[in-house]
Amino acid sequence: MSSENEEAGGGAEGAPPEQLALIRDSVRKAKVPRAKPRTWRGAALAKELPVARVLVDKGVLHLDRYFDYAVPEELDADARPGVRVRVRFGAGRHRVRDGRREGGGLIDGFLVERLAESDYAGPLAALAQVVSPEQVLSGELLGLARAVADRYAGSLADVLQLAVPPRNARAEQRPSPDPLPPPPAPDAQSWQRYDRGPAFLGSLASGGAPRAVWNALPGPQWSDELARAIAATLASGRGALAVLPDGRAVARVDAALTSLLGQGRHAVLTADAGPEKRYAQWLAVRRGSVRAVIGTRAAMFAPVQDLGLVALWDDGDDSHSEQHAPQPHAREVLLLRAAQDKCGFLLGSWGCTVEAAQLVESGWARPLVAGRDQVRAAAPLVRTVGDQDLARDEAARAARLPTLAWQAVREGLRHGPVLVQVPRRGYVPRMACADCRAPARCRHCSGPLEAPDGGALNCGWCGREESGWHCPDCGSFRLRASVVGARRTAEELGRAFPAVPVRTSGREHVLDTVPGAPALVVSTPGAEPVAEGGYAAALLLDGWAMLGRPDLRAGEDALRRWIAAAALVRPQSDGGTVVVVAEPTLRPVQALVRWDPVGHAVRELAERAELGFPPVSRMAAVSGPPEAVADFLRTAELPPEAEVLGPVPLPVPAAGRPRRAGAPPPGEQWERALLRVPPGRGAALATALKTAQAARMARGSGSGPGVWVRVDPADIG
Repeated sequence: MSSENEEAGGGAEGAPPEQLALIRDSVRKAKVPRAKPRTWRGAALAKELPVARVLVDKGVLHLDRYFDYAVPEELDADARPGVRVRVRFGAGRHRVRDGRREGGGLIDGFLVERLAESDYAGPLAALAQVVSPEQVLSGELLGLARAVADRYAGSLADVLQLAVPPRNARAEQRPSPDPLPPPPAPDAQSWQRYDRGPAFLGSLASGGAPRAVWNALPGPQWSDELARAIAATLASGRGALAVLPDGRAVARVDAALTSLLGQGRHAVLTADAGPEKRYAQWLAVRRGSVRAVIGTRAAMFAPVQDLGLVALWDDGDDSHSEQHAPQPHAREVLLLRAAQDKCGFLLGSWGCTVEAAQLVESGWARPLVAGRDQVRAAAPLVRTVGDQDLARDEAARAARLPTLAWQAVREGLRHGPVLVQVPRRGYVPRMACADCRAPARCRHCSGPLEAPDGGALNCGWCGREESGWHCPDCGSFRLRASVVGARRTAEELGRAFPAVPVRTSGREHVLDTVPGAPALVVSTPGAEPVAEGGYAAALLLDGWAMLGRPDLRAGEDALRRWIAAAALVRPQSDGGTVVVVAEPTLRPVQALVRWDPVGHAVRELAERAELGFPPVSRMAAVSGPPEAVADFLRTAELPPEAEVLGPVPLPVPAAGRPRRAGAPPPGEQWERALLRVPPGRGAALATALKTAQAARMARGSGSGPGVWVRVDPADIG
């Protein structure tokens, strides 16, 4: 720097070196030195409650506990329980200066409580920073997260990542609206169709906590009925929470609540809203500005104040199971909330899962059902096509649509749209024997055989090409597509009905609604759009393929998907007809014909109780490389009643496909063992698994081949 610049410059930037040295010396001699935020070395501590107990954001089981930190005086006002903080983690005992532990990396966390003294005898590191004075973690939410972590053998930090959304500074700086006064209690309206419907709403409006399993009648009224249950809870001055399987269901309940109560009464929590809007809605709930919440599975942890009702729609839907560790299910989380907050509980669906039937059988919840007269008035006519019918109709059997189905389509198209449900999407059919319908399996790995785009036959697991297949059961050399897929079915129907528009709804493009004009709507299960005025008819194709899946829940899941599609069809009095292509003597098919999902679930529950299957028993899955699974089972101190099933090899995933949580990496061979305990011992099993996994990570085994532990796995084969 030249002398001219030195003379012209002003302030610290233009000061000569001698002046800068004097400034530094004066700072050093100041009575209250400004401490460095990295360590707060030399800073005075808070005069009251100088210790902060912090939960660090380290989702590993052997660190699933609280850590104590010193609170500098400058952070005393903002360091309140529930705020986000940043701390130094990993400092060694030897790095201590002026009574403060230093070093380690910066990591996020939550301040849980303030203490007068720590039970740790050594020196404490100081809080590095209070990220925001917003208290986002309440004591109720912390208790719920701990209960969920213990039930699923997971870490508290992992659960809080699901429960508390990421911070958005702009949303946090905006004030939330003032809370509105409680609305008036709603009329019962369509709840009068149920035997105890008006009484249920009355109990909620008067401050009660009824618990019910609701078997909803077919039709679109379910969203309005759920909205009235939420409104009745708000009328009592309490809050309400409803969790739904997808954004389409959320939109229907959102519209029903807005129509019933107006704007500003409820918050919508979905991933589609974007991080800023979603966090602003979440803060409005946390601050008490909004007392009602609807949303997808992430909303199950919504911090609703003075909770009076938790509700869940369609608990059998796969989307209610969280894919991130520890993979809790929304139903179980809401059950924990109902017990923790002593609030009402409503589990609703067109169908009925075995878990829902167990809640009623145990007496914990009451059934909320309609009489048979109401069911017959609301349900469509269900007709079946079995193997005997197909045997008498060879041409229709080859085309997958028997004469009865063609007649139902033709008649339905005269009055409105027709829904066609197919079990799979896409153009890659799984193959089966054309004579006995045994699944076509690979001779090398027993994987399913496929014919992509009608080309060569190959294995869906190992990729080997199969040229000389024959059925090992009946010796036939003929194959058929057990599942043709939505696109191919749409093409076949389009050729059969050239003057009728064909729409498809599936994973790539899901339709929300379709007009009431005649059209063919081909959909995969769960993607069925709602038709204006209801569908005139519905075809449920390849029912045997859905029932033949090697899964404990195959029958229950098939019935749930059938009923969800049939519920969109007009009542029988308006000509609504459903044709299901499945063997009429099978139990799920009979339950669909009678429209009796509750009876089917009760019988399933009784059989599972005899066999010791979930949900009567509790089960966990341990998967990973064979040597890692064997080491885990050898070292885990399982309850004496625990039964180990397996381990058995898992299918080897093909390269290029997305990896699911807990699935083997592409090309790797994993094994899975199932652990089963009798009723009442689920907590002991979860504790043993969590302890074993924590010990394995602590001794360094976690750096080797990983072991995946999941309590209550959705798929047990």
